[in-house]
Amino acid sequence: MDVGAVIAWFLDASHWAGSNGVPVRVVEHLVLSGLAIAIGAAVALPAGLAIGHTGRAERVAVAVAGLGRAVPSYALLILFVPFLGLGFASALPALVLLSIPPILVNAVAGLRDVDAETIEAGRGMGMTEWQVLRYVELPAALPAIVAGLRTSAVQVVATATLAALVAGGGLGRYIVDGFALQRYDRLVAGAILVAVLALLTERAFTIAQRAFERRGGRPAEDAFGPMAPPAIVSGS
Repeated sequence: MDVGAVIAWFLDASHWAGSNGVPVRVVEHLVLSGLAIAIGAAVALPAGLAIGHTGRAERVAVAVAGLGRAVPSYALLILFVPFLGLGFASALPALVLLSIPPILVNAVAGLRDVDAETIEAGRGMGMTEWQVLRYVELPAALPAIVAGLRTSAVQVVATATLAALVAGGGLGRYIVDGFALQRYDRLVAGAILVAVLALLTERAFTIAQRAFERRGGRPAEDAFGPMAPPAIVSGS
């Protein structure tokens, strides 16, 4: 592959204008990914907080995480095509399902690892269960929750590339079209754009996670990786 051809592709003004221009494709990619993460978080966070706080149905969270790892992303995308047709409508629910497991598992893990004595101290002060969750457990679990959001966001941004296979738009369009037309400069340029977007997403969430870690104590890491549980914040 000629590196000069890839550089020339990026320098070509026609690739930065029109309905197939880079800005339009980036916006499509971000809208699809952002909606998927937002919907996934709206589903997974309340469920994860409830499971982590009560200690019930933890096996459900583990099962969801295992299922999320086992089912190939492409299979999820194809699954909705017969019902919703080609396009954005089929890509979105597949990405939502992909986004849920890391958020759910990290929310459960973050609350589960809060010091039991700290929780009992809150209850001893007359806090309701909601207040214990809001003022004791949630602040301590925030780094782990943000880590789950980070993992979910990076996975969704990377996998949204496959949406182009079901006419879902986004940066994957360059990869699919480049492969079909044997325009490898376009294919490689698309892959670079996706990689940069995923790295920027990861960086943004890492900054947010570190901000919560500074507030809460020592670092907390992703339950899907080799990272430790969040620091425990004592007090009400």
